[in-house]
Amino acid sequence: MIDSHCHLHDTEFFTDNREQFYKETVEANIGMICVGTDQRSSRQAVEFAANHEFTWAAIGVHPHDTKDGWGDVKTLLENKTENSPIVAIGEIGLDYYYNNSPRETQIEGLEAQLQMAIDYDLPVSFHVRDGAKGQPSVWDDFWPIFDNFHGLRGVLHSFTDTRDNLEKGFSRNLYVGLNGISTFTKDQLQKELFASIPLERLLLETDAPFLTPAPFRGNINKPEYVRLVAEYWAKQRNIDFDVLSQATLHNTKELFGI
Repeated sequence: MIDSHCHLHDTEFFTDNREQFYKETVEANIGMICVGTDQRSSRQAVEFAANHEFTWAAIGVHPHDTKDGWGDVKTLLENKTENSPIVAIGEIGLDYYYNNSPRETQIEGLEAQLQMAIDYDLPVSFHVRDGAKGQPSVWDDFWPIFDNFHGLRGVLHSFTDTRDNLEKGFSRNLYVGLNGISTFTKDQLQKELFASIPLERLLLETDAPFLTPAPFRGNINKPEYVRLVAEYWAKQRNIDFDVLSQATLHNTKELFGI
């Protein structure tokens, strides 16, 4: 398997335990894509992936951090070699829940990094999160921006939104990433939504160190736990674990070119 979205590389979250968790993950026959969230962690993702087997990097600036710029992402791409571990742009998008960066800056950062994805022919890991009820919908901004760029491909990371936006994603050939949330949500509509995702559009992820799946909620998440997400959904869909794990492995490799 491959954990399609984690942050094991990031020393803000993993310090003394980073190498231990990496070793445990690889021993479990699981690879990982280390995803940047700002300029510093994007540099760390590339460095970590370059020095660890079965590890790849996505580089990008999360909407929260667009106020601090995204120039290092462009520099990392300009310095990308043939053997570079960089396989995606991400995680990028829009987040109106906290508004840690102004809406206009988030949009500017998203558009700039989508252009990089086009220029370097890389898929995108999207972070799209709506604000509070009564606030403008983030999706009303996101889809028109997405549609202004032709040839985009990617995944809606940690998707928890509506069926309407799920279908809009499918109509644009996007994949959907499920993680630990899907193992512990009590929202029946979410459960039904997650169960309806076609196997050929599904990626599995941990978002480690966040969103630890059941039964280990309350503990730090790690890439090895992507297997728990797979086991949960194999049981829920009443299919063999190997069928689900191989299908999602195929999807991950197909999208990220690994």
